[in-house]
Amino acid sequence: MSAGIRSYKNQFIQKTDDIKIHFIIFIQIKSPFMNALQEIANIMNESDKKAFILYLSKKNKRKDVGNIELFNSLKTDDINHKKKYLKDKKSTDAYHALRKRLYDSMIDFMANQSFENDTSQENTILRLIVVSRLFFEHQLIKTAFKCLAKAEEIALNIEQFSLLNEIYLTQIQFAHFNLSEPIEKIIAKFKANKKRLEYEEQLNLGYAVLRRELTAIYHEGRIVDFQALIKNTIETHGISLKQGLTFKSLYQILFIANEYASINNNYVLIQPFVIKSYRFINHKNELKDRHLYYHIYILYFIANFYFRNGQFTESLNYLSLMFTELQKQSGKYYQRFCLRYFLLLAFNENYIGNPEKAIEIAEKALSSNKKTDPNESNDIRLMLIVFYVQQNAGRNAAKEMAKLNHTDSWYEKKMGMDWTIKKCIVEILLQTQQENAELALSRIKSFKRRYKKYLLTVNEERVVNYILFVEQYVMKPEIIQTQKFQKAIEDFIIAAQNGPKDIFIMSFLSWLLAKVRQKKVYEITLGLLKTYFLTSDFK
Repeated sequence: MSAGIRSYKNQFIQKTDDIKIHFIIFIQIKSPFMNALQEIANIMNESDKKAFILYLSKKNKRKDVGNIELFNSLKTDDINHKKKYLKDKKSTDAYHALRKRLYDSMIDFMANQSFENDTSQENTILRLIVVSRLFFEHQLIKTAFKCLAKAEEIALNIEQFSLLNEIYLTQIQFAHFNLSEPIEKIIAKFKANKKRLEYEEQLNLGYAVLRRELTAIYHEGRIVDFQALIKNTIETHGISLKQGLTFKSLYQILFIANEYASINNNYVLIQPFVIKSYRFINHKNELKDRHLYYHIYILYFIANFYFRNGQFTESLNYLSLMFTELQKQSGKYYQRFCLRYFLLLAFNENYIGNPEKAIEIAEKALSSNKKTDPNESNDIRLMLIVFYVQQNAGRNAAKEMAKLNHTDSWYEKKMGMDWTIKKCIVEILLQTQQENAELALSRIKSFKRRYKKYLLTVNEERVVNYILFVEQYVMKPEIIQTQKFQKAIEDFIIAAQNGPKDIFIMSFLSWLLAKVRQKKVYEITLGLLKTYFLTSDFK
């Protein structure tokens, strides 16, 4: 087996956004809280655990090894008891040696299970390449070339350029066995594929650099000129948007574009990417099901773009397409994407005038999908709190806010700076609306101390000014009756509307405007939408 094949086989032991497999092997050995053995055991189902015990039984050459007993102790989390038991008999060193051997065995077992049980087309191609080389070694030439031809056909259909590279290299290596096939033809295919592979690799590198920087921006509050970074990354890695796109490359480009728009609170910036995405999907209609994971993600990005620009009808159309795709392949990706789907669906329903339906969708999503990504659950919970605040359902909002009970520092690391700042503002508005003046002022003081410098550095002075208006109102509620204060807020909202338009910014502005005009928050929200986006998507 070549180094390329071995390298590709190793990739099947992981699941990332780009390689879809059945499990994640992610071990944090140095974690003081989670035992590495327990972490691996937690991703095993009962069938896996029984198979692993059988695997250990066959592997053990002696009956007193102790690895099965140690593995069984993980079920009751009785590690300390086991450690004490072994310490009395064989010393701490013997215990740690046993743990290390069990750890290695678990890694080997899970790796083999993943590779053997994977029925994806990528794995089918890989198996065909491997078996073709075995046939070549045993002089089964005709059968070997048939295997390679079948592998090539599948790889071309799913645009697997790295595997095509291996296929063509193998065909070239054994071309002397097939004189009827011109070697120049194979070399031409190899070179053409090599160009596509190199572009994909360059895009992967650029995507990795930008996504890493985005992580630092969101979770560490790093100040970066992201537009300049995108331009520099594209130039450094030779990325051209004029090159032929694949579902994967389009996903990567849309991900970066979507995050860039989010940072700038301006989704109009990425409209060219969305138009290109729409054309691409229609042009590649026959490949949609073969790239289902990326297809679903692309539909989500497009739906999100239209929602953030207040084009709710378009957003709902793409959400409908997304839901159809979620049902395919026996709902293979339903759990992976369902909360994102429900999040956008509820948002759209809320802003087209169906708040009760929006709240019902959000509540049901939280109660029915408790095992999904906790970060996405936090997104839905914060959205639900906003809905309750808009409907003046303070008790319900406070109940949900109490479930977001980690520190701001914790949420910054897990959810990002932007999300945490929004969460803090929503909490301030909730406490203000509930007339909890002391608590509201305490949160305002904490907010300014923690985020004022950061917000000014990233040119979000309007957020600082917004909080100052809320603070004045909390300290002296009667100020809302003065003409001077009312005019200041009206001018502030007009100025904010002239900047980048984003529906979340508009929602915060609506709350403040509702206080000035002494009307319901939701009523003002729908009214402001009509002038904010100049769209007709409202009832």
